[in-house]
Amino acid sequence: MAICLVPPALSVRAQSHAAHAPSAPSPGRVELPWHADLLQGLPRHAVSMDVHGTPLQCRGVDLVDVLRRAGAMPTDPLRGAHLARRVEVRARDGYTVVFSLGELDPTLGKQRVYVADECDGRPLPAEAGPARLLIPGDSRPARSARQIQTFVIE
Repeated sequence: MAICLVPPALSVRAQSHAAHAPSAPSPGRVELPWHADLLQGLPRHAVSMDVHGTPLQCRGVDLVDVLRRAGAMPTDPLRGAHLARRVEVRARDGYTVVFSLGELDPTLGKQRVYVADECDGRPLPAEAGPARLLIPGDSRPARSARQIQTFVIE
């Protein structure tokens, strides 16, 4: 049995797509330290989620809106180099979660990720705040990081 280590040539369709895809420049690495102004003026959403047996009724903004305002994600559907980008959310306690921009893009993956700064009508307590992620579509809350400190987009 022979094993081919040379990648097959791109199909005619793939070559055509690559040749005609607009190549919007990627803004490179963007680091956003947490501050309340990141959410200021963005559309707010009510988000309900069970986190480790505790039902939460929170309010926050869509992570996509935060990334777009920072210039780290285009408003048009993602294509080209942007499909290889990701956002890493780092928490004060060292916990880190990662999302691809493609999974967040409303025209592709449609994963809704919210940055919440209040739950049950109050600002988040120190052990959970100043902000946390809520991902209602996840089967378990493993990526619902709390104590958000920094967003790193690459």
